[in-house]
Amino acid sequence: MKISYNWLKQFLKIDAPSEDISNILTDLGLEVEMVEKYQSVKGELEGVVVGHVLTCEKHPDADRLKVTTVDLGTGTPVQIVCGASNVAAGQKVPVATIGTKLFDKEGVAFEIKKGKIRGQESHGMICAEDELGLGTSHDGIMILDENIVPGTPAAKVFNIENDEVFEIGLTPNRADAMSHMGVARDLRAGLLQKNATLELITPSVSKFKVDKRILKIDINVTDSKLVPRYCGVTISGITIKESPSWLQNRLKAIGLTPKNNVIDVTNYVLHELGQPLHAFDASQITGKITVKTVAAGTKFTTLDGIERILHEEDIMICDDQEPLCIGGVFGGQKSGVSESTTSIFLESAYFNPVAIRKTAKRHGLSTDASFRFERGIDPEITQYALKRAAILIQEVAGGEITSDIIDLYPKKIEDFAVFLNYEKAFKLIGQELPKETIKKIVASLDIKVNSSSDAGLGLIIPAYRVDVQREVDVIEEILRVYGYNNINFSNKLSATISNAPRTEDYKVQNIIGNQLNSLGFNEMMANSLTTPDYVSLSEQLKEEHNVTILNPLSNDLSAMRQSMLFSGLEAISYNINRRSSDLKLFEFGKSYRKLPSGFSEKKHLTLFTSGNRIAESWTNPQKPSDFFLFKGYINAILSRLGLDKTQNVPVSNDVFAEGIAFAIGNDILVEMGTVKKSIVKHFDIKQEVFYAEFHWELVLKLLSNKMKFTPIAKYPEVRRDFALLVDTNVAFESIYKVARQTEKSLLKDINLFDVYEGKNLPEGKKSYAVSFTIQDTSKTLTDVQIDKIMGKLQSNFESELGAQLR
Repeated sequence: MKISYNWLKQFLKIDAPSEDISNILTDLGLEVEMVEKYQSVKGELEGVVVGHVLTCEKHPDADRLKVTTVDLGTGTPVQIVCGASNVAAGQKVPVATIGTKLFDKEGVAFEIKKGKIRGQESHGMICAEDELGLGTSHDGIMILDENIVPGTPAAKVFNIENDEVFEIGLTPNRADAMSHMGVARDLRAGLLQKNATLELITPSVSKFKVDKRILKIDINVTDSKLVPRYCGVTISGITIKESPSWLQNRLKAIGLTPKNNVIDVTNYVLHELGQPLHAFDASQITGKITVKTVAAGTKFTTLDGIERILHEEDIMICDDQEPLCIGGVFGGQKSGVSESTTSIFLESAYFNPVAIRKTAKRHGLSTDASFRFERGIDPEITQYALKRAAILIQEVAGGEITSDIIDLYPKKIEDFAVFLNYEKAFKLIGQELPKETIKKIVASLDIKVNSSSDAGLGLIIPAYRVDVQREVDVIEEILRVYGYNNINFSNKLSATISNAPRTEDYKVQNIIGNQLNSLGFNEMMANSLTTPDYVSLSEQLKEEHNVTILNPLSNDLSAMRQSMLFSGLEAISYNINRRSSDLKLFEFGKSYRKLPSGFSEKKHLTLFTSGNRIAESWTNPQKPSDFFLFKGYINAILSRLGLDKTQNVPVSNDVFAEGIAFAIGNDILVEMGTVKKSIVKHFDIKQEVFYAEFHWELVLKLLSNKMKFTPIAKYPEVRRDFALLVDTNVAFESIYKVARQTEKSLLKDINLFDVYEGKNLPEGKKSYAVSFTIQDTSKTLTDVQIDKIMGKLQSNFESELGAQLR
């Protein structure tokens, strides 16, 4: 938000350096991000003076040029060659002297130099108004008042305005400061703490009066909850033209482009008082003004020429025939002020902030008016701002006020009542402030003291302070104005040693993150918001489990992710499309689901690998990542966490073409495998992707701060491998179940360590290489016992799964 220093000075009689004002505003919470210089004429006409043309003769060698002698007030006239047809002896004219820098239409500077034009010396330039930046005319040189003394600086003649503009990073809660009056109100409170007592000078509206009652337009508001207050008045006999320079300069200083005198006044009052206004061409209004909602699907063309489809909750300003304006957001093309307008209906209103916010969001419109209405303006200045604007319009456009002000305000918006407890305030502030200082601060913020006692203050908060409705908000206001920098702190340094366990989440994350980084992984951070359509890629994800956003930025960001897989695949696809196809990624994040019992939020660690395992070089030919390398990464993490006593069990997640899970007892710690081709194809990925998902909360739960030791088994374990030829529809899960049912006591582990599909195998077949770990804790197994177990396994695989040994 831009605030003009000259404009602020209309509210407060101050003359402090802009740097001091910036510091005070920043301390008050209105952070000044930048201070820019504004000049109504670039270069301030430095070097341009008033000259008196003494003689003017035709150039001897050019028909269209004239040779003049000009008195510049130095005592020695100079010769200037001029091409203007209207130059003549006796005139007072603006002259750019030697060394003066002028600026063209693009703002590029050029310097006036001594030179010869067709053989005649020229010591300066007699200027037209466009050459000085004072207008657009180039019909001839400017002719000034004959009473001006030669040598007078042109800056004094044309009242060049210099200003400083504060760029304030306004936080969304400070709706009260969205105007020059609001900033001045805060600045007054800040200056008061520096013992500078200033009066807030508000614009007078005492000149407002009804001239004639000849153009009354009735107003009807159908829903006072949507439109708590609505005012209107008519002004007739106006002339639409350019605004005077003072008004244009005010608007230009804060980055607004002047339009015409009426529209400029409404913009001026908006930035002066914070009250949006709208002017309708009264000749385009049929009957009365009705403020209401219209049927959904109604078409309406706004001032920018775009046809919009209205929603049934949009507040519309209508006449007896059609809508004229989207209330509080944007005007209509038909009813806007034009060059032919001679009478207007001027509107000032207070609209429901929530309704305006929804309308602006629906139509993708963000205007100065909607920006203020949707945050909450002051309902008490609605009529005052209307009078202020009406007086200014009469001043710059002429005309007469031709109706009484109609002010529909059926239910007054009440101020907020808050009790401030001194003890609580001192506790939160961290220092006991003088009670008189507290009273002085709240009074400087226009907060009324309704009652006072030793315990605290009964306060009435103005309705425009929508961000101050609780006791803690008042305490924050006091501290803000008193100054955070003025709060004392103890010189005593107290330190404590916390006994944080080694299994704190952030510590474990750092350990595993560093380990993965050393293995060549890069950490990624994906958006928790995603498209709800991803649930269709997995049967285990349900649309009814989506946690949807009420006001999404787009459909692609309208739901919280149920799985972290798809955001990872988006990252992989993004990188591959930019010729970075050898990827190792990991992410700590959360998934979200809506369940009948409530919302579920779970934390995960996910790993992705795709492409080649290492970069290609002459010593390291390219070799793609594979299932077992990826499994090794998982084992390394579990081993680092002390969770290496896991079992491999079949994976239940249907996103995997082939996969296994790591479990301790009945708890599944990790699921990993190759992502189905149908899923990676959805992301336009043509290479194999390996994915692992750690159930992080369970991992943390199983970690222990205590070191546990178990004796090394006295009796050896035995490993036997089978290469099984099975149908392609047989999953590892089936092999696992059959093995567990066959031998329950001595079979310690089952591990899938190779899968092969390709040539030299019968059609419809694949090969599983499975290892079986057998151990008896009470004795050494004999070959006979081992062969017997393996024989049972082979027999059951053949009978139940149709498997064959290769």
